[in-house]
Amino acid sequence: MTPTNPKDEIVDHLPALRAFAMSLTRNPAMADDMVQDAVEKAWRNVDKFTPGTNLRAWLFTILRNTYYSNRRKMKREVADPEGVFVGQLSAKPAHDGRLQLAEFRKAFAQLPDEQREALVLVGAGGFSYAEAAEMCGCAVGTIKSRASRARERLAELMGLSEDEPLEATDLQTMAVVNQQAGGGY
Repeated sequence: MTPTNPKDEIVDHLPALRAFAMSLTRNPAMADDMVQDAVEKAWRNVDKFTPGTNLRAWLFTILRNTYYSNRRKMKREVADPEGVFVGQLSAKPAHDGRLQLAEFRKAFAQLPDEQREALVLVGAGGFSYAEAAEMCGCAVGTIKSRASRARERLAELMGLSEDEPLEATDLQTMAVVNQQAGGGY
């Protein structure tokens, strides 16, 4: 069995990379540029990838580092008080959950970057806490804490009571991420 070339597998991860980029930037054009930059970096440095390890996690780490490098260069964030950019992320779904999803989107956009990132990686991305921690360059407990605080804050912002299940949050995150990436329902 001949080992596969990681370059041949990169394209398989583009939808997930774009969804992750959308969750970080909340801007389709910026997300596309960021994915392109990350893939270009991965392509140039494919010799640094260790065969047999998690290519997807490696790509997500490059994308995440690209995002934070860009943020440091910009030195300040573009404010979106009227929700213009958030409103452009995706079309409203045409089903009964439209209001709940809109409420979730609004609450999700209010989370700090680190909490949103943890929730997307663990909830929507399907990564384990250990994989997410490795990608973010922090301890597993830190990722668990960020995801927990994100879920608690979402529940607070959405007015969910203690007896309502928070597991729906990860499903809603996946729905938002898929919709932003063009996946729909």
